[in-house]
Amino acid sequence: PGREIALRMCEVVLTCVSLSSLPSARCQAVQAENVTVMEGGTAHISCRLQNYDGSIVVIQNPRRQTLFFNGTRALKDDRFQMVLFTPRLVRITLTNVSVSDEGGYFCQLYTDATHHQVATLSVLVPPETPAVEVKQEAVEGGEVELSCVSPRSKPAATLRWMRNGREIPGVVSQQDSGKTFSVSSTIRIPVERKDNGAALSCEAFHQALNGQKRIRHYRLDVYFAPTVRIVPPTGILREGDSLSLTCSVTGNPLPRNIQWSKINDTLPERAEISGPTFQISRLSQSHNGTYLCQAQNNYGRAADHYTLLVYGDALYPTPSLSLSLSRSLLDPGAVVETHSAVPYAVIGGVLALLVFTVICVLIVTIWCSVRQKGSYLTHEASGLDEHGEVQEAFLNGNDASQGKKEYLL
Repeated sequence: PGREIALRMCEVVLTCVSLSSLPSARCQAVQAENVTVMEGGTAHISCRLQNYDGSIVVIQNPRRQTLFFNGTRALKDDRFQMVLFTPRLVRITLTNVSVSDEGGYFCQLYTDATHHQVATLSVLVPPETPAVEVKQEAVEGGEVELSCVSPRSKPAATLRWMRNGREIPGVVSQQDSGKTFSVSSTIRIPVERKDNGAALSCEAFHQALNGQKRIRHYRLDVYFAPTVRIVPPTGILREGDSLSLTCSVTGNPLPRNIQWSKINDTLPERAEISGPTFQISRLSQSHNGTYLCQAQNNYGRAADHYTLLVYGDALYPTPSLSLSLSRSLLDPGAVVETHSAVPYAVIGGVLALLVFTVICVLIVTIWCSVRQKGSYLTHEASGLDEHGEVQEAFLNGNDASQGKKEYLL
């Protein structure tokens, strides 16, 4: 009640100028000032008199009810107080001003003729910090509808949506609630999961705030189906080792329950589950199989598979093949992840063995080819020697037929 905020020094001035009772007096002009006061403040209502001769001074409210008669209270309203009554100035105060106090206040001077002056009291109602109402919830791939509401102001407040320093145009509506106004600004924007947590603000401007503004901050809450990813172990898994898997889950709302299972089998007795963590101590080949992590919320369901192969031959350590296939069971938009640990040492050994085998085959093939060609040359030389002996026997006069026979033999 003691707070006083007004334009023109929070003072409502009602100026009443009297006419002189003397016949020679001139008719005097009357002036008044219309002033605005903040709701809840204190208004000072003053009547300035000229040539006052003790005539009756009456002050009335906008409903023409008499507040004071020559300085005497006439209306039982303790918010009105007479603070000054002199031949030149009459002043009253009105505390805890409300919009119902608006209107014209009359200061009347009763002489031979009645004269009065009316001053209009205006009350400003600044807006409170606006509220944000969600008309349509934000779901991934859809649109969110938000309304910024200033339920009470006078005159109507100006609303503005902002995001990242840029204004978002909205549809403004205004309702008259008697002397005050309710204003709203509604926006519709498309949303994706990346928009979850994005900052928006609604700003309210009003002349009673003296250049300041009331701001309501809001963060987008975008709902989306979960995504599941199993974080596989690193290195080689052998019998006797321990397995630890972590199921990384996202989603809005975040799934509360994470389910672990083994496809076509029950979980091992030594399996320990603690929320997103799955552990098996002292691995054996009986633990081989495909393990499944599942999560679900109101907007979908997702799962990730992990295939475990444990090798027990210590002489030929083979890296365990860990293949994780992530897929969405119900939500087509769920993120799909694939993880694999490729046994590069095994692949390298196999390739080296193949190269060595090919080289050996080539060497053997070349050696056999060279040997066969040498044998053919040896038999050809032997045939030439026998032909020479037959020719020599013919020249020496021996029986040709006999020599031929011997040759044939």
